[in-house]
Amino acid sequence: METQNRRAEDPNLIPVWDLPTRLFHWLLVVLVAVAFATAKAGGNAMIYHEWCGSAVLALLLFRAAWGLIGSGPSRFASFLVGPAAVGRYAMTLFHRDAGRHLSHNPLGGWSVAAMLLALFLQAGTGLFANDDIATTGPLYAWVGKPLSDRLTMVHLINQNAIVALAALHIAAVLFHLVYKRENLITPMITGLKAWRGDAPAIAFRKPLWLAALTAAVSAGAVYVLVG
Repeated sequence: METQNRRAEDPNLIPVWDLPTRLFHWLLVVLVAVAFATAKAGGNAMIYHEWCGSAVLALLLFRAAWGLIGSGPSRFASFLVGPAAVGRYAMTLFHRDAGRHLSHNPLGGWSVAAMLLALFLQAGTGLFANDDIATTGPLYAWVGKPLSDRLTMVHLINQNAIVALAALHIAAVLFHLVYKRENLITPMITGLKAWRGDAPAIAFRKPLWLAALTAAVSAGAVYVLVG
């Protein structure tokens, strides 16, 4: 009994984010940053912008599939909850002693979903966009100039939404680190999170070969699409 009480009081490191999810996260950060930089540079850098866009789309397809078949904390079902649960969590947002979540918390889960959808929209519209100079998306010929111009406008406006969501994400991570004393950065690097008591039932891992197969199918689908 004493041992159980001590375990409940002392934090343990338990598995949370698997290697595929961590690689997805950090690759996405790098590719989105490079895509923004090359878009601003223009000219010859646009070829790298297109490559980044295709790679981002492959990553997003992988994440969509991994959110359904992947490890427990990475599944959408583990962090996308209904409005009532989101409201209850929001009421305790500034409580330092509020309950912790192994995966994303209810607000964080929906912010992640919003970011993924915004990036899907960005990568999707980029396939058909043009810059009125020399660069056209790989599927530009499917839609023609008038529709391409409209999709290009969406592509340009949506980048502001991505910047806003990224800023919100960083602010939320810092808020949890400084105010709530919950480190969300280290688990996305090491895959381990400090936890009190027994690991939740969702803390299970799927084999790496399944992630590799999912990534290969996602990359192959994008290659066929843009090739």
